[in-house]
Amino acid sequence: MSKNIELKKTVVAEIKEKFQQAHSAVLLDYRGLTVAEVTELRNLCRAQGVEYVVLKNTMIELAVKELGITGLDEHLKGPTAVAFGMKDAVAPAKVLTDFIKKVKKTTVKCGVVDGQVLDAAGVQALSELPPKEVLIAKMMGSLNAPITNFVGVLSATLRSLVYAIEAVRKQKAGEE
Repeated sequence: MSKNIELKKTVVAEIKEKFQQAHSAVLLDYRGLTVAEVTELRNLCRAQGVEYVVLKNTMIELAVKELGITGLDEHLKGPTAVAFGMKDAVAPAKVLTDFIKKVKKTTVKCGVVDGQVLDAAGVQALSELPPKEVLIAKMMGSLNAPITNFVGVLSATLRSLVYAIEAVRKQKAGEE
């Protein structure tokens, strides 16, 4: 086998591994961006724990085919960069959509979350989700609310009982 084919197999295996390890991936058409803008985007991604890589479409296609992900073929045209969310599934979508709003030069092609392909609108919706910590806090608040209300009802009942006993005591003592 030629050295070139071995090299390509290695690249495909690395891409496949990134797709397996990432919580999400967003594909971006980076045409029109200057070197300074790409550097800024890379820095923004790095700060959010997102890995930003420019990849060949054919290599991506081979990797996702091995993973059984379908529906990406139509998006693999033109230059493609992929932002892999290794820590947070929402981070790549949020970073890229915010950056695109700022520079107004490029577009999101699609995204992949848990092996499911999202179109550009799906990536936009994903970017609007609050961070994981906020969602967990909201869920915990929702779980805690019924317990808090139950304790409030119990204390109100106990308070009413104390007032009733105090009123009976005053009446019997003739303090009315």
